[in-house]
Amino acid sequence: MRKRLLDYLLDFGGILVVLAAVAASIIPLYWMTVTSIKPDRELLIGTAPLWVFHPTVKHYQYLLRFTPFGRWFANSVFVASITTAVALFLGALAAYAISRIPSRFNIRMTQLTLLSYLIPRAVFVVPLYNLLSSLRLLDTLWGLALAYLSFTLPFSIWLLLGFFQNIPREIDEAALIDGCSRWGALLRVILPLLASGMIATCVYCFSMSWNEFMYPLALVQTQARNTITVGIASMKQGDILAWGPIMAAGTLGSIPVLVFYAFIYKKIVGGLVAGSIKG
Repeated sequence: MRKRLLDYLLDFGGILVVLAAVAASIIPLYWMTVTSIKPDRELLIGTAPLWVFHPTVKHYQYLLRFTPFGRWFANSVFVASITTAVALFLGALAAYAISRIPSRFNIRMTQLTLLSYLIPRAVFVVPLYNLLSSLRLLDTLWGLALAYLSFTLPFSIWLLLGFFQNIPREIDEAALIDGCSRWGALLRVILPLLASGMIATCVYCFSMSWNEFMYPLALVQTQARNTITVGIASMKQGDILAWGPIMAAGTLGSIPVLVFYAFIYKKIVGGLVAGSIKG
């Protein structure tokens, strides 16, 4: 009887923890969306923060007409897409080499990859600034994408490595016996088996690039080249906070990642489960 009661309490406690985590994730998004459609009067009064009585879209109209939000949005899409594509391609090659090519340095390479991802990004700001300046890529979107690879590429290698290790080497050997080259075996046989893992890695690299704030703040000086994160921060003028337009920008800026997650949620979950198990 006591054991059954203890199990019940543990299950109930687990449910409460999950509900609290869900609420902590959803309430900020809900508050941001509600605030973005509140008229100025309701924002100034501050009553009913989680409800709107007279919804309006004027904050969105102001955002799209009088701020370079469209440019910020396009910059973020460009940088995040380029970064994700390069990190996915190079990460797949590196993870395949580490998992398939016999070498006594493989374990050390894996440890170094994980270590480089765990190092705080602030450590790389000054070296990246000097590097991009010497390459004449400072204050450019291409330079920003190159800087983003300092944290997306190690993460991509580390995550994809689990997927490659979960695929038996006999599949590679069978492809080589059938006449495929090492490159052909990777492209035609191995990568199609890693569809869920590639999608999961793609989503995480894209979301990390999309939400990055420190690098564009330090490496971009021109407002027209700002990403959406720095652009929203620049909407604060001194002590004045235009909550309506800022929340409207945050709401629109959240849509791409939310839609991305919603459409391929099952692939992400399946990919992470597969990548966390070494065969």
